[in-house]
Amino acid sequence: MRILLASSEVHPYSKTGGLADMVGALAKTLARAGHQVGLVTPLYAVVRENFPQLNPLELPLELPLGPQSVSAKIYTLNPSPNLTIYFVDVPRFYDRPELYGYNGVDYPDNAERFIFFSKAVAYLACHLPWSPEMVHLNDWQTGLAALFLRHQAKTAGQGSFPGVCLTIHNLAYQGLFPSGQYPLANLPWEYFNVDGVEFYGRMSCLKAGLVFSDVLTTVSPRYSREILTPELGCGLDGLLRTRQNALFGILNGSDYEIWNPLTDPYIQSYSAADFTGKARNKELLQMELGLPADPSIPFFGSIGRLVEQKGVDIMMAAVPEMMQHKLQFVLLGNGTPDCEAKFAAFTNRFPSQFAMRGGYDEALSHRIEAGADFFVMPSRFEPCGLNQMYSLRYGTIPIVRATGGLDDTVIDVREDAEKANGIKFHDYSTQALSKAVRKALTLYAEPELFHQFRINAMSADFSWDRTAAAYINVYKRAVHK
Repeated sequence: MRILLASSEVHPYSKTGGLADMVGALAKTLARAGHQVGLVTPLYAVVRENFPQLNPLELPLELPLGPQSVSAKIYTLNPSPNLTIYFVDVPRFYDRPELYGYNGVDYPDNAERFIFFSKAVAYLACHLPWSPEMVHLNDWQTGLAALFLRHQAKTAGQGSFPGVCLTIHNLAYQGLFPSGQYPLANLPWEYFNVDGVEFYGRMSCLKAGLVFSDVLTTVSPRYSREILTPELGCGLDGLLRTRQNALFGILNGSDYEIWNPLTDPYIQSYSAADFTGKARNKELLQMELGLPADPSIPFFGSIGRLVEQKGVDIMMAAVPEMMQHKLQFVLLGNGTPDCEAKFAAFTNRFPSQFAMRGGYDEALSHRIEAGADFFVMPSRFEPCGLNQMYSLRYGTIPIVRATGGLDDTVIDVREDAEKANGIKFHDYSTQALSKAVRKALTLYAEPELFHQFRINAMSADFSWDRTAAAYINVYKRAVHK
């Protein structure tokens, strides 16, 4: 197939979270399977700095954005056979220190930035010489492209237009803007209604994708069911129920070319047959963080955005009780200054047990996965989650709340004693998380059982080949509509 993906971030070029990992890995896997793949993403400052070998594409792009006209240049990279990355270059929109905001505050012109990006995606879908037959959008930043393509098909009358798939990575982030921003789309007002992009008086970029895409996917099977409920539907559950026949839950894969303890360049290598390197990684991580280098101390790690979705409130409340036990805990993440400060205060209160590093550090995240004994993910909800998959491959036992993709990937001893590879809890509460931590300490105190959990964890297989094949099946449904 000829497939054009679009995403506001793509690993290894730009990244704030799992979206970048998923899109980068899917594109690479589809190309390796013989499909012709293009991937559209903004040309951020970080891309320009780290990939100076970009090639200009002779495809002039000038598009209306409300009353103004905005010009863009397109640059390309060909990282592997059958794969081309298209970078949309508008310096005043994307040449900035961060992708979506600065110091925890969204950029005030995000509506302009991503309405234009969606227009560029739709334009490329219709004007690239290799004529993509499928466009795969991801999250709200690209949602309006589905409407732009639908409107073009409607106004053109005849002609071939690609099928459109939208993947919902997180329904809670909808790209909501005041109705006064809708004219930036240069679309008729007939689309601004309850059956279109309007959401309680505002414009929802994600809703545009939900309404006007041919097929919808989520990043785990359980999350595709959860978003049909008022509890996790974020006000869109009614709409999603009407589109249930076009909604598919496809579990994300794990990129084992990047996340593999045998080949990971950031760590001491190890395998399920020899954990010597993992013990050394733990020792090196303890020393790096300024914690006592003691192999007998169970080591807990957590990596992620410090936001409500990730369970930071119950994790923050659980830390003092955790510190009453013989254990160490490292947290890598960023959030609001207030949240970061509260977690950072634990480093002074428990200097020999708790360490925190702010921001995102790719190399340190690998060292935490390799050096920790347990990985904590107490999410309120989790569309898929990738860190629990990375943890399994690294023999780091995940402690997760049974929601979304966490429930789909981790096996608790109560579910299957022979295949157990993690610890689950169900109630969203500090007490439930603390109880799960105590279970982890009990498991750690039984070396043979702990070793078996690790062997089970490292044998779990979430390769992208399976996931990519599932997407091809969904694409075919969209193209044949």
